[in-house]
Amino acid sequence: MRAETPYNPLDKKNLGLSVADALLSRPVDLLPPGDSFLGAGVYAIYYFGDYPAYKPLAERNRNDRFEQPIYIGKAIPAGGRKGGFSQSSAGPVLYNRLSEHADSIRAARNLLLEDFGCRYLVVDDIWIPLGETMLVEQFGPLWNRVIDGYGNHDPGKGRYFQKRSPWDVLHPGRAWAMRCADSKKSEVDLLEQVARHFGTG
Repeated sequence: MRAETPYNPLDKKNLGLSVADALLSRPVDLLPPGDSFLGAGVYAIYYFGDYPAYKPLAERNRNDRFEQPIYIGKAIPAGGRKGGFSQSSAGPVLYNRLSEHADSIRAARNLLLEDFGCRYLVVDDIWIPLGETMLVEQFGPLWNRVIDGYGNHDPGKGRYFQKRSPWDVLHPGRAWAMRCADSKKSEVDLLEQVARHFGTG
């Protein structure tokens, strides 16, 4: 006789999935959302524009389908990893993070901000990393797994010896990134990686 594994709602995986499901039930908003809000949490960014290399992804997100995020992220305020903050005392960290992402897209020479949207969810601090991990595992977003560097910040003076990220090679425009050292990978190399990711190359 086959034994069934009892469902445990408090299992780490199930808790992470509950955060992921809650995010995915949210409507897609502008990037950044029109109104600021307080709290930390998780988010998904969607692309539906005409950048040729991203056509397979964009087609899955058009006509209000929003099936495949291009990027998954989290926003935790300073000191958040120690726990103990309330969402109101966290400040608008999730909104600010989405605004930073919008600024990166505005700076890129080959992307348009109106071709992006986002889902976001304010989450109790202890579940934020778990929710992000489950979402990345579920979707394997392009800008998390292949073209990384979208979420990078200016490394600051004295650290520009760091190599330019794949995202900044493929989508040049952020002034601070142009001061970084040249990447080992060219735009052609990265476009080949994107094509393999989508199974078109």
